[in-house]
Amino acid sequence: MTQPARVARWCGLDRLTDGLHGRWMQQMICGREDMTLLAHRGSYKTTCLAFAMAAMILLYPMRNIIFLRKTDDDVTEVLRQVKMLLRSDALQYLSEVIYGRPVTICRSDMFTVHTGAYSAMRGAVQLMGLGTGGSLTGKHADVVITDDIVNLTDRLSAAERERTRQIYQELQNIRNPCGRIINCGTPWHPEDAISRMPRIFCYDCYRTGLLSPAYLKRLQQFLAPSLFAANYELKHIAAEDALFPSSPETDAPAALLRDGFAHVDAAYGGGDCTALTCGRIENGRVILYGRLWRKSAEEVLSEIADECNRLQCAPVYVESNADKGALAREMRRRGLPVRVYHEGTNKHIKIVTWLKRWWPRVILAEGTDRAWLHQILDYNEHAAHDDAPDSAASLLRIIARHESPEGGNDPCLPP
Repeated sequence: MTQPARVARWCGLDRLTDGLHGRWMQQMICGREDMTLLAHRGSYKTTCLAFAMAAMILLYPMRNIIFLRKTDDDVTEVLRQVKMLLRSDALQYLSEVIYGRPVTICRSDMFTVHTGAYSAMRGAVQLMGLGTGGSLTGKHADVVITDDIVNLTDRLSAAERERTRQIYQELQNIRNPCGRIINCGTPWHPEDAISRMPRIFCYDCYRTGLLSPAYLKRLQQFLAPSLFAANYELKHIAAEDALFPSSPETDAPAALLRDGFAHVDAAYGGGDCTALTCGRIENGRVILYGRLWRKSAEEVLSEIADECNRLQCAPVYVESNADKGALAREMRRRGLPVRVYHEGTNKHIKIVTWLKRWWPRVILAEGTDRAWLHQILDYNEHAAHDDAPDSAASLLRIIARHESPEGGNDPCLPP
């Protein structure tokens, strides 16, 4: 109960760590409230669940458990691991310390586990596994555990999303009074069943430190941006109608931006974001750096000034359409060299003409805001938010005018 990862390593699960996996398993084994663990692929979250179930079987002999995964095959894989853990030397020894005799599996098949440690006075199986296609009618449990009941099918099918949400809702009737639900998985869609789950603990690939930057870079080269974002960054980005099918390289030194240009796409309230894009051309590649704030431009002027001064990018371009140049005047008062222009090009046409055309030549500077990048990868003509792609396209148009002869033919370029 206090060092579960240590015991798991005794059982042969050598990759589980005390700081990360030990904390997860303690919450699963000892917690009393519902919980939802979202973690990236390769984080050993299902391994932690398997060990937690084996530990619960020993520690809580009066409780029964129902375990759900998407398919029956997924269920049998995990239950097989639980039975192997219960038969391991470590848990056999520890159960002998607790009960005076080693734990025995009295009855089991592909979907159930029933041990000699079970002492509940009712007919329910100690551990039962179910696929989401199975029947939940008439079943009850003290602990309900779900693992990856949301997957790629939920992302692609609205009908499957609704079916999984209904199944998750039914689990509220399955757990006994004072029981709990433990969820584990990966989000695939803003409206999937995970959006209904409580007390979310989120561990993306950058937070756990389990995957090296080099390995993540290789994954990004082989996976579509939407799949990488869902599986490793735990983010939602659209795959359908996306104009930018792949993420560019992200390791250019920030020093390469020196003497570049900057552009601010300002928000003035509502649901819009303020986007800053800095960039310049270096050896035929376009070095870009982006930041995104879910705030109005006035609230983040100091941060914009700090970033432009740090990266030594000037002048800062800002359009005057919305506020008649008021933002530009405030930026000048803060010491920023500002160029104001009137935007006359359709936003989508500008993004397609400049950002999409130049995207294969883009490399991102280190420290680029992932939210800024996700908004670009998520962009299509009907996207709800377009601040980052609009800012990036505007900046590329500016760079083209100053660095490339082809840019001089665009009548919409700022002076």
